[in-house]
Amino acid sequence: KYSKLFAPYICDVGDYLDKADREGKKIMFEAQLGALRDIDFGIYPYTSSSNTVSAYAPIGAGIPGHKLNLSIGIMKAYSSCVGEGPFTTELAMTEAEKDVLREHGHEYGAATGRPRRVGPFDAVASRYGVQCQGCDELALTLLDVLDYMEQVPIVTAYKLTDGTTTTRFPMGKTLDDAQPVVETVPGWHCDITGVRKFEDLPKAAQDYVKRLEELVGCKIKYISVGPERDACIVRD
Repeated sequence: KYSKLFAPYICDVGDYLDKADREGKKIMFEAQLGALRDIDFGIYPYTSSSNTVSAYAPIGAGIPGHKLNLSIGIMKAYSSCVGEGPFTTELAMTEAEKDVLREHGHEYGAATGRPRRVGPFDAVASRYGVQCQGCDELALTLLDVLDYMEQVPIVTAYKLTDGTTTTRFPMGKTLDDAQPVVETVPGWHCDITGVRKFEDLPKAAQDYVKRLEELVGCKIKYISVGPERDACIVRD
């Protein structure tokens, strides 16, 4: 009896999407995992078993000859991580600082309730993600989580074991041993959840967004300032 419910929706997906594209219809793909979980470009072996970068969306959907015309990257205003593997940015905070950030961001597994690993925004990893995803623009989420901070840390580079620093995301043993280089910017220390225009954000919050843009090399067009559907700022 269940098959009868789904039968009308079963078809050759590649053919369906190809026809839709030829008819001028819009097709949207929604990703689940970031670039660092990609089996080819991620931090193997702490990856998924498949390709999670945007270029593979048409391939996985059955229309490999089609190209994306807009890639929107999604980044948190700080960093979080589920599972094992190198996570350089968490070394930039004390355990107490991470506990406070975790509480403000409600960074616990939805199903398991397990605490997620957290740290400052990692510009090195994020720039690499933007590059891998071919981002045309970005959405910055959870900016309001940082409302409590007097000073906001940003990881801008990694210090390597040979004493040099790099802004290029490394792999393997080099990544395992990397230490964060931290820049601190002024916080806004006020509630921004009611703001709906970029120019109405506190100057420190505006400066933080602009600094992240500069570091990752891509425009931040959307800014989430709360969990409600309308709690979003769209920039020109």
